[in-house]
Amino acid sequence: MQENHQFENAIEVLAFTLGQEEYGLSILKVQEIRGYDSVTRIANAPDFIKGVVNLRGIIVPIIDMRIKFNLGVPTYDQFTVVIILNIADRVVGMVVDSVSDVITLKPEEIKPAPEMGIALNTDYLIGIGAIDERMLILVDIERLMSSTELGLIEKLAA
Repeated sequence: MQENHQFENAIEVLAFTLGQEEYGLSILKVQEIRGYDSVTRIANAPDFIKGVVNLRGIIVPIIDMRIKFNLGVPTYDQFTVVIILNIADRVVGMVVDSVSDVITLKPEEIKPAPEMGIALNTDYLIGIGAIDERMLILVDIERLMSSTELGLIEKLAA
């Protein structure tokens, strides 16, 4: 009985890579996954906002997470994907290096995010998902996107 109860609290995450690290975000926030297409640049937008795309009549801002997380100069190849997210009734695209799979994490597989001091803002981290030899950095994508970025995105899309 105890085993069943724990499984009810399991979460499904979409695993994706940025640089050498593997991240995870709630599959419930994902609307679709697309290949990277060219975007329409927006003047005076921050570097991490690549521009916008028209997705079936919806103008979707595209954010490059590699630039946002300072992970070096991004390259765009056949593995580069855009994860289309639905966050707070807004549709946002997130560019990542690749997407691997959907993983079900049980509560005991999720460790608290380490404290990094003031050098790294960990407010948007849920924790670390540890499955066998894999470690996923679990991102609270809603918290990450709804900080100043989403306010900025709303101005750009208006």
